[in-house]
Amino acid sequence: MLIYENALWVLLAALLLDAVIGDPGWLWKRLPHPVVWIGKVIAVFDRHFNKTAHDPFLRKLGGVLTLLFLVTGGLLIGGGIHALVASLPLGEFVTVVIAAVFIALNSLYRHVAAVRDGLQTGGLEGGREAVSMIVGRDPKQLDEAGVSRAAIESCAENFADGVVAPVFWFAVLGLPGLIAYKAVNTADSMIGHKNEVYRDFGWAAARFDDLINLPASRLSALFIALAAPRARGSIQKSIRCVLDDAGKHRSPNAGWPEAAMAGALNLSLAGPRIYPGYTVNDRFLNASGRRDASAADISRALTVMLGAFALQAIFVAVLAILFAL
Repeated sequence: MLIYENALWVLLAALLLDAVIGDPGWLWKRLPHPVVWIGKVIAVFDRHFNKTAHDPFLRKLGGVLTLLFLVTGGLLIGGGIHALVASLPLGEFVTVVIAAVFIALNSLYRHVAAVRDGLQTGGLEGGREAVSMIVGRDPKQLDEAGVSRAAIESCAENFADGVVAPVFWFAVLGLPGLIAYKAVNTADSMIGHKNEVYRDFGWAAARFDDLINLPASRLSALFIALAAPRARGSIQKSIRCVLDDAGKHRSPNAGWPEAAMAGALNLSLAGPRIYPGYTVNDRFLNASGRRDASAADISRALTVMLGAFALQAIFVAVLAILFAL
């Protein structure tokens, strides 16, 4: 259900605004980004409800309360903002700007491209430094192929939860859905880790994030597969890789866009990964593909992502036209 009449046109404008302008550095150096405020709230709950003296049940209960606060707060704040801007003469334009703040295509592209540029100009150490900004795994354990695969996997996964998912929840619930989604997704990135510190406290955030990302992960895989020819890849191979391998990933969602990208680029992605304090022993996605990824493959992944983004924008535009008929 669309929360207001021109929601899809507003959403399309927000997509284009983020693609062209993104997050202006000069602005967020002077004002905290909304996600920073969300992170501060999560950190407060973390300090109070995730103490080592608490037993696992109390930590898990604290995590559930944190999640309820974030979802309720996101819906209420989003609803309040929507009610406020709806009364303004340029209310829809304000909504476009707010929605664009929570869509991350531009920043995702820049962060992934920085890994490519780091490898090309600074060698392995330059790539490791850049990739440490976008993945949680131990960069010291990565060779050039590992750095490249990590960047490509981040490109695919974050396209799903940083671009497609915010768009989906705005289309369904408007600003309330968008802000509540971003709050949950931020919580998952901060506390949804399967280590000793967050296994119990972050359980609710991680599971709920898995649930609300189900639609976007599937849609993102479709958009990536359809964009495969932009990198001289095969739509059929990408879709086949999704059908065969998406379920091999430990995440119920990340495997979908990553498998689509693996098939599109004919690379093996995922597999065993080393994080600080623990190791993930996943199977490879597209195990028969190349594993010697390089900076050139990062460029190809970015090309596919931009194609997938364009297809998403076209899809939103078509839906807007159909709803207007």
